[in-house]
Amino acid sequence: MVVELISVGTELLLGNIVNTNAQYLSEQCASLGLSLYFQTVVGDNKERLESTIELAISRSDIVILTGGLGPTNDDITKESVANVCGLPLIMDEATKKDIEEYFKNSIYKEIPESNWKQAMIPEGAITLKNDNGTAPGLIVKKGKKTIILLPGPPNELYPMFQEKVIPYLTQSQPQVITSTTVKICGIGESQVEDRIKNLIESQENPTIAPYAKTGEVHLRITAKAVDEKEGKKLIRPVVQKLKRKFGNFIYTTKEETLEEVVVNLLKKENLTLSTAESCTGGMLGSRIVNVSGASDVYKVGYITYSNKAKRKYLDVKKETLKKYGAVSKETAREMAKGGAFKSGTDICVGITGIAGPNGATEEKPVGLVYISCFYNNHTYVNKYVFKGNREKIRQQAVTKALDTIRRCVLNETI
Repeated sequence: MVVELISVGTELLLGNIVNTNAQYLSEQCASLGLSLYFQTVVGDNKERLESTIELAISRSDIVILTGGLGPTNDDITKESVANVCGLPLIMDEATKKDIEEYFKNSIYKEIPESNWKQAMIPEGAITLKNDNGTAPGLIVKKGKKTIILLPGPPNELYPMFQEKVIPYLTQSQPQVITSTTVKICGIGESQVEDRIKNLIESQENPTIAPYAKTGEVHLRITAKAVDEKEGKKLIRPVVQKLKRKFGNFIYTTKEETLEEVVVNLLKKENLTLSTAESCTGGMLGSRIVNVSGASDVYKVGYITYSNKAKRKYLDVKKETLKKYGAVSKETAREMAKGGAFKSGTDICVGITGIAGPNGATEEKPVGLVYISCFYNNHTYVNKYVFKGNREKIRQQAVTKALDTIRRCVLNETI
């Protein structure tokens, strides 16, 4: 089935708000095995919105609209869909009660008159109760086509889609969609695609879809089958082929992050960790403490941005800094070793680099990063030159550092 996304809101067109909803829905639709060919952003204009809806209905089986369900005059999504489908708007008593209950339990006791607009729905529409706001989601049928209306705020849209839309879409499809994601780190997107080119060209069912992340590549394998058991059976040999092609570049085939894999591995091996960061300024530690229970293994993080801090807290030698500079394999080595001895942890990873846009030389360009790992009385150091702006360089360094920890513990080549 073909799905199409329409994001409604002039603020999206002007760039005042980043369209994270489209990214989220694209990934969700892909995981459901739906084919997505078009995405559109349209402002709060009735004529343009209605023509966009008509075009989407003409070429797609399912149309998902986000935003424009609020109580103000410029919230016109519901009215536009009703007009395109030739449906009158009627008061939905259940939604009216939900709005009354919402305001009763909020700090605002009086219900603005404009909010009753949100209880008006196209005749025959299925309402999706909004547990986090006042605007209900809606499912409207036009012949064999399905139009789904969702509120714009992500904290309302995400749970509504997960809890109400996914079950509806799953039931409406003749086959069950099953998917598994193979997550890869340490190899670039183009290299990944080269290795699986033959698999992608010959694919039918299951299908493989690559997604580039910062420092990672995810391969989503999706199968259509009569039931989930049969879908998993179809996926299994594809995962095995990918494991043979990528080996230890694959860090998981489960729904878990790289930092979760690292923390769980450290727990399993009963190891403690410290971090010594310069150019990443605590980003690595932040990723680690995102994981619940990280305190069992993560003991201390040093942010040593200046040379003085590197000497004071990590025992980096003055001579090393003078001879090789702060961004060098020698300094990175001493940062990791010093952090491990100072903190008394089994492992310490050190990061030093030039995130830019300033501070580069001919010998040391922007993006140059050294990542070191002290483990089992050995210190490993690798040199990287990352591409992108300051933020992207730092993010790539953090991802690589997490993978370095994983590989050190597994005694793999880094």
